[in-house]
Amino acid sequence: MAGTIVANTINTDTGLFSTNNAYSGIHKAWINFNSSTNTINASFNVSSITLVSTGVTKITFTTAMADTNYTVTAMGIGGGGGACIWGVDSGTAYTGTPTVMTTTQVQLSSRNDAGSVTQMGLTMVQVVGN
Repeated sequence: MAGTIVANTINTDTGLFSTNNAYSGIHKAWINFNSSTNTINASFNVSSITLVSTGVTKITFTTAMADTNYTVTAMGIGGGGGACIWGVDSGTAYTGTPTVMTTTQVQLSSRNDAGSVTQMGLTMVQVVGN
């Protein structure tokens, strides 16, 4: 039987859906921000962003992820020096162990097509996980 459910708020046994991330495989956090000015335009489950250094931004979650096996997708507009590659920051171009990817935060870096860290403007990030 097919149907439609419409609700403004979904409650779970531990509280509101929007604060406890009780469901698996859905967006657990997202953010639209300007990384050159460190300004959040809109977000869900993000308490803050921190410019760590040029091209490196730390995103802190309001409610922690269930584990560190989540996925992060990011894109940006306004970087210099060619195409931009976003990734979980490892301190080196394209390889290495993530510097910061915990249940409470993730650190991302943006690099141009030569592999150099570059500062982006408008940045959009999505986090999906357990």
